[in-house]
Amino acid sequence: MNFNNIGMASAVLLTLIVGASLYTLYVSPALLQRCLFRPYYFLRNREYSTLVTSAFVHADLPHLLFNCVTFWFFGLPLERIMGTPRFAMLYAVGLVFSELGPYLKRRNDPSYATLGASGAICAVLFASIVYMPDASLMILPIPIPIPAPLYAAGYLGYSWWASRSNRDGINHDAHFGGAITGLVFVALTDPDAYRRAAAMLGL
Repeated sequence: MNFNNIGMASAVLLTLIVGASLYTLYVSPALLQRCLFRPYYFLRNREYSTLVTSAFVHADLPHLLFNCVTFWFFGLPLERIMGTPRFAMLYAVGLVFSELGPYLKRRNDPSYATLGASGAICAVLFASIVYMPDASLMILPIPIPIPAPLYAAGYLGYSWWASRSNRDGINHDAHFGGAITGLVFVALTDPDAYRRAAAMLGL
């Protein structure tokens, strides 16, 4: 992919996500702990900023890499289609609303803490499927392109499985809220996109 095709919002978000994640993982783990989203303490201790800070840090390098690869393949072309202002709004709305489910589910659990950009990125992923339903991506070592809808379904399937164990601190529950947010955002801001997607698929 041509680096010149990276939009302003994509460039800023990728820089913040990678920079903040690497810094908190390898330079200041104590800062990572202060960035975690803890639903139990969100209102009690007024930890409002963690709604955002938790989405820019990651549990480990594979977690960061997986989110960045997903954002690269789907977020960059989506920004060119939607335009920077609407793309930035989608990401922001996805970030906030994807935390609603985890908050309601875990607000009485003082031991629960979570992190990761996956909720917002899931909003981007599912919005991109509406605009690019025939897109695919290659993930080594799988030797064939993976259709975007299949990748998204697998993403949610893994999230459902991982959320049941909840041992890695990753906000898997936010993936579902992000997916719904992405689909609803497109329906509200560009409802004709669904008709175009159906036409692209011959439906």
